Amino acid sequence: MKIPIYQVDAFTGDLFGGNPAAVCPLKEWLPEGLMQKIGRENNLSETAFFVPREDYFELRWFTPTIEVDLCGHATLATAHVLFRHLGYEIDVINFHSKSGKLSVRNGTDNLILNFPADRIEKVDEMLSLNDALGVSPFETYKGNSDFMCVFENQDTIERLKPDFMKLSQIGCRGVIVTARGTNCDFVSRFFAPYAGINEDPVTGSAHTTLTPYWALKLEKNQLQAQQVSARKGYLNCTYLGERVEIGGKAVTYLVGEIEV
Repeated sequence: MKIPIYQVDAFTGDLFGGNPAAVCPLKEWLPEGLMQKIGRENNLSETAFFVPREDYFELRWFTPTIEVDLCGHATLATAHVLFRHLGYEIDVINFHSKSGKLSVRNGTDNLILNFPADRIEKVDEMLSLNDALGVSPFETYKGNSDFMCVFENQDTIERLKPDFMKLSQIGCRGVIVTARGTNCDFVSRFFAPYAGINEDPVTGSAHTTLTPYWALKLEKNQLQAQQVSARKGYLNCTYLGERVEIGGKAVTYLVGEIEV
């Protein structure tokens, strides 16, 4: 069986930047175990699979080790494939996923994700988390899937060298670290060794947690964000209350075919 595959760099306008994702269009769902094997073989932070329905697409995402409930950059990559390669002509693509209804709008300069906003709660200091990060944040929050640790400045975020083995034992999908940005509203990094990804280059889903926090902290709903990984990513975020919009660019790296 042959399956089309696209590899797309998301949240960047430059090839070899942002976060690479694989996208596999399907006519009907493959067995879950096979999709997990393809995700492992691709060895990218996410492989997205989608199946067309009457007026929407069902969408699932696999890391090399697990299926996740929400992925931003692979959703952006999927929309890019539909708009740029598969001739989708309507300006808004609707997806159904384990996180409910999602959409992507074809904007003038960016593709714009519309995702549910995360709900976060402040938690007491976690010594095990601090030990894994090697630095103590001044605030820690828990969202639906991840912990978010807030630090005083961008320099601290860029210098972090976590112990990934210890982080993998924290018991959540991932850990977001964030601070006010030097040349943008806020910066972040995202560590997810539990999901088989020590550091994710650019994490759209993490911005469903980051955007509500920084919108309230900075008292503004339009925010410019950077994920300061080695590959770097650039995101335009809008806080809408129950939802957030996350805009970014995408670039195709590879178009091909896999045989299973």
